[in-house]
Amino acid sequence: MPTQADVISDVRSFMRSRVILTAAELDLFTKLDKDSISARDLSAMLDLNERATTRILDCLIAFGLLEKQNDCYRTTEMGSYLSSIHPQSILPSVKHANRLWNNWSHLTVAIREGTNPNLQPLGANTVSGEETKAFIGSMHVGARQLSIKISDAYDLRPFRRLLDIGGGSGAYTIAFLQKNPQLQAIIFDLEGVIPIAEEKVREEKLQNRVSFVVGDYNEDELPGGCDLALLSAVIHQNSPEQNLSLFQKIYSVLELGGVLLIRDHVMDITRTRPAGGALFALNMLVSTPAGDTYTFEKIKGSLEIAGFDKVEMIVTGERMDCLMEARKLK
Repeated sequence: MPTQADVISDVRSFMRSRVILTAAELDLFTKLDKDSISARDLSAMLDLNERATTRILDCLIAFGLLEKQNDCYRTTEMGSYLSSIHPQSILPSVKHANRLWNNWSHLTVAIREGTNPNLQPLGANTVSGEETKAFIGSMHVGARQLSIKISDAYDLRPFRRLLDIGGGSGAYTIAFLQKNPQLQAIIFDLEGVIPIAEEKVREEKLQNRVSFVVGDYNEDELPGGCDLALLSAVIHQNSPEQNLSLFQKIYSVLELGGVLLIRDHVMDITRTRPAGGALFALNMLVSTPAGDTYTFEKIKGSLEIAGFDKVEMIVTGERMDCLMEARKLK
């Protein structure tokens, strides 16, 4: 049973997060993954205060992310994941979390007013190319294993052409194509995102099976000629009205007999499960104009208004790994 100390620990957990976020923001882990460096030399290299640098480095040792020998610091095996040069780096996710921090700082006013008046746009539609790269990089880190799980959970053998709407880095397209050699794909996303997807697809040598279309799914028509459409971590960014409009667009271009797959948090009727979805709803409150997490019933209702039939839950989970299916039968 939780104690008072457990509650206080939860309250103070922001301190630990802030230490790691600041260290990532200053790129300390990359510097210390390359070389073993003293606090004095590191602070001079990065134009930091030496005393303050020493304190944060010692704290990171306490967290198990750094180690120290002869007054020189270096990343541990766990800390090296926060380095930009690690092949499985999670640094893009941490950089994105740094941007989330700014929006979450206004949660109190958002609860009072119903929206965040100090909202800093996140995601792929930011004006900064670096922020877009950080966001898409963060999504790619999260999709490395999850995309494989999703591709294993659904039989794609009957399908020949996938439309990945808001496809980001292309992680799910890549996973689907690697498992299903008969499948071709179109990745549809914003102008600043497509070059990132092209690079990831080339790295996997799938460029001959993927085409790329620039567009905004809220404003532009979608490509046709596909019998499978995917909305992966898209609907939570939208208002209910935007989702209905998007479902109608997809229905209009999807081939007869085609399927729409939706991967996202899908809430139960109480809106308390999955627990991650309840927390993520607040993330959308402070980070988007009208985004949210939605119940199965709400999503199903909008899909049916758009014309879809046989709306079913295929996979349930806690990590934004719920999967829904809807069919175009008429």
